[in-house]
Amino acid sequence: MTRAVFFDIDGVLIHGFHARPDLTRRWDKNLLADMGVDPKRFVDEFIFDIFVKKVVTGEMSVIDALERRLPSLGYKGSPVAFHHYWLINDSELNQPLLEGIRQLKRKADIRLYIATNQEHLRASWLWSHLGLNELFDDMFYSARVGVRKPDPAFFDFAMSKIGPQTEQPLFFDDTPKVIDGARAGGWEAVLFNTVDDFTSHPWVAERL
Repeated sequence: MTRAVFFDIDGVLIHGFHARPDLTRRWDKNLLADMGVDPKRFVDEFIFDIFVKKVVTGEMSVIDALERRLPSLGYKGSPVAFHHYWLINDSELNQPLLEGIRQLKRKADIRLYIATNQEHLRASWLWSHLGLNELFDDMFYSARVGVRKPDPAFFDFAMSKIGPQTEQPLFFDDTPKVIDGARAGGWEAVLFNTVDDFTSHPWVAERL
């Protein structure tokens, strides 16, 4: 009998944005000095607008979106260079958590997956460049699925790919609304703030 264990990326596998502002580690603190773009305007006029609405769901590529929006934010350079800066600065791995996941991977009765709201290029970067492919069996992300968590279709898609399960999936995510959505889909979902939320989970603790 195997169990599927899922992890979110931002706020869980990666230190960066977290649903709790006090736990967020900002990637953009030097954005104005380095790239000439005010981080608050970038969030308000890019992230919460075109990025969340179209890029994360796969309707538009992130490069196209940056090409369209960056000039109005004062950046006249290459959107590819800007995106690379973003990738480099927003990819601090949560090493204590990854070490625990490595221990789980040694168990024959566990399958490890990622479930994240993500655009195509960053998903590929994290999977290949940062080596998440070495730990996880697959990555389910919003641009691939076509909807964002906590849309029920996201969880349905993941379940259709991993196949029938004898035990409900276990999922660690930092966003309460996503936790609620996963539970509505029949998953066991745990709100993740720190690595202790993972290591102290009874089922996980038995296997570490």
